[in-house]
Amino acid sequence: MITYSAAVVMPVFISILAIGIVLYLIIYYNVFKGSRCTSSVTLKGKTAVVTGSNTGIGKSTALDLAKRGARVILACRDKQKAEAAAYDIRRESGNNEVLFMQLDLGSLKSVRSFAETLLKTEPRLDLLINNAGMMGSGRTEDGFGMAFGVNHLGHFLLTCLLLERLKECSPSRVVNVSALLHRLGSVDFALLGTYKDLVPGQSAWHNFKAYCHSKLCNVLFTRELANRLEGTGVTTYSLHPGVIHTEFSRNLNPWLRLFQVPIAKLFFLDTEAGAQTTLYCALQEGIEALSGRYFSSCALQEAGAMGRDDALARKLWEDKGDVGFT
Repeated sequence: MITYSAAVVMPVFISILAIGIVLYLIIYYNVFKGSRCTSSVTLKGKTAVVTGSNTGIGKSTALDLAKRGARVILACRDKQKAEAAAYDIRRESGNNEVLFMQLDLGSLKSVRSFAETLLKTEPRLDLLINNAGMMGSGRTEDGFGMAFGVNHLGHFLLTCLLLERLKECSPSRVVNVSALLHRLGSVDFALLGTYKDLVPGQSAWHNFKAYCHSKLCNVLFTRELANRLEGTGVTTYSLHPGVIHTEFSRNLNPWLRLFQVPIAKLFFLDTEAGAQTTLYCALQEGIEALSGRYFSSCALQEAGAMGRDDALARKLWEDKGDVGFT
């Protein structure tokens, strides 16, 4: 039997460990860790709405905007969590103009109520950041698939209802947080007409596909919105924020979460890093001519082929009535 002394084993173990650490750092800093928004723009006198801003990259985005002097409205579903987040942001930023307004993107009635209240109470709207997103099963209050209803339809309606105020305050911006996974997405209008969803089932695989499809809808919506807003002074951008360690996975199967957590801890960006491309699209001067385009790592990127299909983008906008959207 062959035996190895500690004097032989330890150097080998240390060498393997060192190589592993070096590889991890190379992968993390060159693949996962994104660029930073370096804009020094201040936002005193400006108003921003950030959906899904009680946690994750939405909260980090809202904090940065508050530090720049903006009046920031946290548009969230969970009142208790959002008010706690508003308190945290006010304390950390020193900006008292941070407030919560109720918004459930899974309810078109709630979206309309939010927009009505905002238009009555807020004279300005300079930034609309459609950040909220989810992956999971179920149906919205209006019967749509959850990912399609929350990630796309809710934000679509919200943006349309607030467009006139954005035009009045131009130059202004709409920023739509999409994902790299939009490249795996597609839009089946026959499915939408039949199921009011982008997928025909509710399995874990269907939920994943529905998320990818909804993120493609974000990219297509941004593209068509830019075409419709040309010459108004309102510009719009979609983006991939990076691979982020947030509470996003709370809707996943517990066994999938158990697998995902250690990977997330090692490789995923924290929420501050994850907010950087959102901030870039919201603040960077000189990108107005790139309205409708897709960004990642604080730089212009090419969207997937379907995300560049203007005919598909126009059809997705115009066919809302055919899928029961009113």
